[in-house]
Amino acid sequence: MIDQSRFRQVMGRFPSGVTVVTSVYEGRPAGLTVSSFTSLSLNPMLVLVSIDHRAGSHAVISTSGRYAVNILAEDQEYISRRFASEEAEKFTSGTFDISPNGLPLLRGVLAHIECDVHSTLPGGDHTIFIGEVIAAQCYEGNPLLYYRSGYHRLG
Repeated sequence: MIDQSRFRQVMGRFPSGVTVVTSVYEGRPAGLTVSSFTSLSLNPMLVLVSIDHRAGSHAVISTSGRYAVNILAEDQEYISRRFASEEAEKFTSGTFDISPNGLPLLRGVLAHIECDVHSTLPGGDHTIFIGEVIAAQCYEGNPLLYYRSGYHRLG
């Protein structure tokens, strides 16, 4: 059996993109940095995110039944750090827009994927939110990457 430290070390060898998952409930936006994101199905179009039960955004996504995945660009490490922090006010004026679907979308990202929660699955201390894609948009640029506990860029 391995311990948590070894598990983190091994999983750190897998590079991932960096996303901020956002939602809104009763007019208050919520969001957090998430690296556990992937596409799941093409028909129907499904993606999944894994959210820690202790995260404030967990309850917002559960209650609202919607979320958006914002795929960060290489120059947005500061956004990842802000949404990973305990900072109360993560959404600052002029840095996001509300979509026609009512979800907060961050500006300057590589892509937005808006979802209705299709289903949920238990995942230890996390919940796996499977989302059915209702809207998506992509933009030019390079991704922000996370590898071995640090941020990186392509090339």
